[in-house]
Amino acid sequence: ARLADTARRCFDRLVPETAAWVGAYVDGVNEGLAEGAAQAPEFAAAGLAPGRWEPWTPLGVWLSTHILFAGFPTKLWREEVARRLGDDRATLFATDGPGTSGSNGWLLTGARTTTGAPVVAGDPHRFIEDPGVYQQIRLACPEFDVVGLAVPGVPGIAHFGHAGGVAWAITNAMADYQDLYREQVRRTADGGAEALGPDGWYRVHAHTETVEVAGGEPETVEIVETDRGPVIIGDVPGGPDTDAAPDAPVISLRYPPRVTGDLGFDVLPALLRARTVADLDTALDGWVEPVNVVLAADTTGATLHRVAGHVPVRPYENRLRVVPAHVPA
Repeated sequence: ARLADTARRCFDRLVPETAAWVGAYVDGVNEGLAEGAAQAPEFAAAGLAPGRWEPWTPLGVWLSTHILFAGFPTKLWREEVARRLGDDRATLFATDGPGTSGSNGWLLTGARTTTGAPVVAGDPHRFIEDPGVYQQIRLACPEFDVVGLAVPGVPGIAHFGHAGGVAWAITNAMADYQDLYREQVRRTADGGAEALGPDGWYRVHAHTETVEVAGGEPETVEIVETDRGPVIIGDVPGGPDTDAAPDAPVISLRYPPRVTGDLGFDVLPALLRARTVADLDTALDGWVEPVNVVLAADTTGATLHRVAGHVPVRPYENRLRVVPAHVPA
């Protein structure tokens, strides 16, 4: 899915102040990483030592933590259902629809509480993760003083925070903002690759990378990206993977940060500086992913319930299954 390359792209588009803020966080990680890893049994058991973080690494952590939250694995599952039971059976196994999607959260105005102050609560609705994705922290400086849950490896307090005058929580909006495309690809005479789009065949990006294998020989893999996005399943026949069958499925993934070069990290320092619900609402206009339901309240009694994130406008079929890349949307 080219997560590292996407993280680099998104970092390069940050405003200078946010880039410097993320860079300072990375400097701190690099300063303490060796000492911290020496106390972690996981590194000792694996016989590994951590490398140095790049300025864009926190964006890569965020991407890799949330890449499975938008539903493309469910579309792959429906493809398997259709392959085994037929196309007309694929929709029988849908777990919910647009009318019932979303997770569980609470927002009560002061009129409904004994204290007269509003209450917010949210459930991030995550997978079972070990280690857990959140760490309770307090970030305090002359500019802000915020307590909440941070994602280790990512600066700021993104999902659950209390800044004294305003508090916010999230829950999963369960939005569908990733698309899968069935590609038709072929090898060119010069060793490159082409894909079939709505306007015919065109040349795609293709290069090779070397993957180090623990206890084995390095593997060379071909990275292919079409106009829709990176190929995540399948290979172009005639490439480094000599076992690729000519009729094997080739599927690409399209997701907002890869298209726009924006991961929404400029929102994170703005959340720390928020003092009111209005501040928070304005900051969240720049949120990208994961798409969340946000619940917030402040000490004036103002409340907020909104969806934050980028969801593309496209045909209904894209929400259910893998769709053909060469058919115009």
